[in-house]
Amino acid sequence: MAIQSLYRRYRPQRFSEVKGQDHVVVALRNAVARGTTSHAYLFSGPRGTGKTSTARILAKALNCEAPVDGEPCCTCSSCVAVEAGTSLDVSELDAASNNGVDAMRDLVARVALAGAGRARLYILDEAHMLTAGAANALLKTLEEPPAHVVFVLATTDPQKILPTIRSRTQPYEFRLLGADILAEHLRWVVTDAGLDVGDDVIDQAVRRGRGSARDALSALDQLVAAGGASVDDQAIDEMAEALCERDTARALVAVAQACAAGRDPAHLADALLTHLRDAFLSVMAPEVVSLPATAEELVADQGRRLGPAAMVRALDALGEALIAMREAPDPRVVLEVALVRVTRPETDASPAALLERVERLERAMRGGAGPTTTGAGAGARPEAPAAAPAGSARDAARQAVRAVPVATAEHAPAPGAAPDGRPALGAVRREPATRVRLQAAPAPDLDSTPEASEGRSPGELPAMPSRDALTLAWADHLLNALRPVAKGVFGYGRFAAVDERGATFALPNEAMRAKCEARRREVEESLARHFGRPVPLRITVDLSTAAAQLDGAAPGSSFDEPVDLDELQDAPPDRRSSLDRLAETFPGVEVIDPPEVRP
Repeated sequence: MAIQSLYRRYRPQRFSEVKGQDHVVVALRNAVARGTTSHAYLFSGPRGTGKTSTARILAKALNCEAPVDGEPCCTCSSCVAVEAGTSLDVSELDAASNNGVDAMRDLVARVALAGAGRARLYILDEAHMLTAGAANALLKTLEEPPAHVVFVLATTDPQKILPTIRSRTQPYEFRLLGADILAEHLRWVVTDAGLDVGDDVIDQAVRRGRGSARDALSALDQLVAAGGASVDDQAIDEMAEALCERDTARALVAVAQACAAGRDPAHLADALLTHLRDAFLSVMAPEVVSLPATAEELVADQGRRLGPAAMVRALDALGEALIAMREAPDPRVVLEVALVRVTRPETDASPAALLERVERLERAMRGGAGPTTTGAGAGARPEAPAAAPAGSARDAARQAVRAVPVATAEHAPAPGAAPDGRPALGAVRREPATRVRLQAAPAPDLDSTPEASEGRSPGELPAMPSRDALTLAWADHLLNALRPVAKGVFGYGRFAAVDERGATFALPNEAMRAKCEARRREVEESLARHFGRPVPLRITVDLSTAAAQLDGAAPGSSFDEPVDLDELQDAPPDRRSSLDRLAETFPGVEVIDPPEVRP
């Protein structure tokens, strides 16, 4: 005797058995009870949510000999025939393989024939696969079918349905099932089928079902046949743990073992991407995560350990890897490179990687866990941002790089085990790694610089640099070392004078002076580091000839010189012809064929 799969064995037979689609079954049941069913329906939604099953239940309800409040009795000859697939009143057509004009013309020709029951139902699965010609051939019949005919179009991609088709149907959208509804349904199936499985197996089936009842039942079938937990799920959890620990070796070993077990790298990357998405949502919006309680707690913990910046960068890296895998000669290499980039931010120069490194330093400075080492090797060093991102992250990075890393030897977890004691799927770990702490370094002492210590006693500052020394240092080193914004505005100025109180820096107008005043602190710090002593700046506006010429203006002009529009006069009219002006522009030219002068 052939064994029937669970999703076929427990296909719903009544409207009340359809799980998680109350908004659809209530409307259909009321329409059947009142005799107000439509001539055409469009069922759309993800796979495995009950579209085709609901269409069959509708066919049974329309032809049932003894319906009760719109529900089929499931015992009469018509209901039994529909359930067995032998009813002449139900015609199912796979639009994916019968999507041509000829198939639709044949369907239209059969529509006029009456069936044995009161209504004849035509179910078109994957209706979005119909060609434009086939859809147009069906259009008129779909709009005005015979009174005994009802069309049900089922699709997982409703946006591909022609608007002319959608406007002639009554649409219903099927939704993914929640984790609690799916788990309750699987427990009932396990009890009814007499299966000997635990709650952990049911949770794994719910997690792999992703809201699809059919996928969850298929996963339960597979888990029961395998005798328990799936190794595939363990591989994904292992890779996620490796990302949390920034352990490159552990991630690559997990990929190697999964591929050796027959997993496709693209499917592996897609499963890891889905796992990280759940972790991301569990931190940002926990209410939208549809997972069993144990799985939701696991991904939430991983999301908190990764941090928002690392999760976003990991999702981006895996998404790009999935796209690159389509044309890569070895998709596994693409996945491994993406995991290395995620676990070792110093190998990635993207702004997202720099922001992640800054975030880790900020968390360490706020008193949280110190930044974990990249890799598991001994002597690993902490990271510092290689470049300062924009905004507040730049300020945090500037403060963070003043910290001096001090390595303290702490014992690492035992080889082959994760930090929480779980087995690490054979991941090879190096001998005890060092954890890194950050200690605040003492403030820099300007008196200890070589320039400041030559020929003077401790505590004595060197003399204020002359205007020439400032001008030379400014042109050779200091201006180019500034950040681009500061360099852009200070490049229009010059050192006008120097006295004991500081240096006077002149700019051509008030607008530039205000911009430079906002960044004066940065330039003063640069001058102090270079000359070994504070050099206060006084920023002024200079309207002299020298200042005006900084912007290429003519001598004697001013950036702020007002213009009186009343004093402007129109230029005198030029009565010369275009040919005369051209001859004056190019002396010595000879006009060979002058244009004809019209009166």
